[in-house]
Order: sequence, then structure tokens, then C-alpha cells
Amino acid sequence: MSKVLMAEVNISEGTDLSIVEKVKEAFLTVDGIEVIDIDSNADHNRTVFTYKGEPQNVLEATKRLAAKAVELIDMTKHKGSHPRIGAVDVVPFIPVREITTEEAVDIAKEFGKYLGSLGVPVYFYEDAQEKEYRKALPKIRKGQYEALEERMKDEEWYPDEGPKEFNPKSGATVTGARFPLVAFNINLDTEDIDIGKEIVKSVRAAAGGYTYVRAIALSLEEKRQVQVSMNMINYEKTPIHRVFETIKSEANRYNVNIVDTELVGPVPIYAIRDILDFYLRISKDFSIDQIYS
Repeated sequence: MSKVLMAEVNISEGTDLSIVEKVKEAFLTVDGIEVIDIDSNADHNRTVFTYKGEPQNVLEATKRLAAKAVELIDMTKHKGSHPRIGAVDVVPFIPVREITTEEAVDIAKEFGKYLGSLGVPVYFYEDAQEKEYRKALPKIRKGQYEALEERMKDEEWYPDEGPKEFNPKSGATVTGARFPLVAFNINLDTEDIDIGKEIVKSVRAAAGGYTYVRAIALSLEEKRQVQVSMNMINYEKTPIHRVFETIKSEANRYNVNIVDTELVGPVPIYAIRDILDFYLRISKDFSIDQIYS
């Protein structure tokens, strides 16, 4: 059985779909890549490319994708509701089959060295980072692109690869290896961002919520809604249904309803099994093998 690695590349462009298409064309020139999902969000001004394959093929595809994104995206003109520090904002590599975390870290570090050679400052995170204070993505991205130039002057925030000088056009990139993450968004029928921020406190780890949930409130101006945007970094320890029910309960306090939800990118099948267990009270005799496509 061959090794399979997954990449989830987040670029800071979700409004100009001609740029997104050119970036897509660049990485699809590599053979042996299976595209799982491409998700562009205009409010976030962000696109997430998710694909998998043999590790060296995934590495080569990611290099080509990143090079094209760095060429085409100008961060000095970027506006969007989602936190970001660079044109190629964050690039996690996720072990899928017959590949160790250590091997995924090696791929991330090779990619980081390549991107650094293009003049982009690169930070390693999660399992690819040895320094505890800069393992978590929110800590690296604190202040976002607008604070990056000043932050890079601090020796504690020198990049791991690439130049130590601020790159205004491309910003910086975060890359590493991690456990499969679930990107889960809940959209609310209110335009009041302050309500969204209060609801976020009920689930966000940093505010005393769930340890494995990172969350922010975003305004979706075109939809006239507020979004609770979350990264669930360990769905085994904090399942999706628990977070959904907590947000639904908190929203009711403000006479706010959930309009809909979004799962961005791939979702591990065992995370879906948890949802089936909770909402359908499904028998323990049910097997994941009963699910097919």
C-alpha cells in the first residue's frame, strides 16, 4: 500500500477567480494528484486547495501552487475578513496513509526551504516547530499582515526560513504537519458582530471554551450575517455536534438563529460517525464500512 499525504493550501485570494484558476492550473501539472476540494470564499477573500497523493508528488504540486500564488497575489491590496499574514497564508501537510508525522514534517520543512528561496519569510508550526511559543497558528498570525513588518524586527519572531526582512507583496507563510483539522463555520441571522463575539467565547479555547477549538466572529457583509468561523484541531476530543449544540444554545440567548453551516475542505469519516451517533442515536453495530460513495 502506497504512502498518501494530504495538503490544505490556503491562499489569500477568493474574489478574483481568474487568479484562483491560474493557481489551480499550476499545481495540476503534477501527475498523481487527487483533488479533494477547492473552496473560494469572497467574504474571507481566501481559497483553500485540498489534495492528496504520494508525498513527493504532493510536495512538487505544492511548490508549483505556491510559486504561482506568490507571483500573482499582492498583499498590499488585500482585504478580507479572515485572519492572514501572507499570499500563501498557511500550508499544513496531513498524514493520511502509511506515512508518519515525522515524514510529513520533513516534507513541510523541504517546502519551507523552497518557499524561503523565493524570498518569502516562512514560519513552521504545529509538529514542525520545536519552539513551544510559536507552535500555534493564532500566535504566529497575531496582528495579521498589518503587524508583520514590526513583528519581524523582534528576534523571537525571526522566520525559520527565507529572508528576515518584511516582504510587502507576499507577506509570510506558515507551514507544518498536523492532525486532521475540521474547518467548521456556523452562520447566524444577525449583523451584530458583538453578539458573534460573545457567542465565540462559549467555544473558543482562549476564552475558556473547548480546549481544541479555535474560533473567531466574522462579518459576512454580502449575506448580512455573522459567522462563527472555527478550526477544530482535534475532533476526537471535541466532536462537531458538541460545538454545534453549544453555539445553538448561546445564540438562543440573543434571539439569534443558525441559518446554515459550512464544512470547509475534507472531513474525516470518523468525525461524521460521531454526528450520526449523536443525532440519529445510531446502533453501535453500525460500521463505517456501511458508508460508500
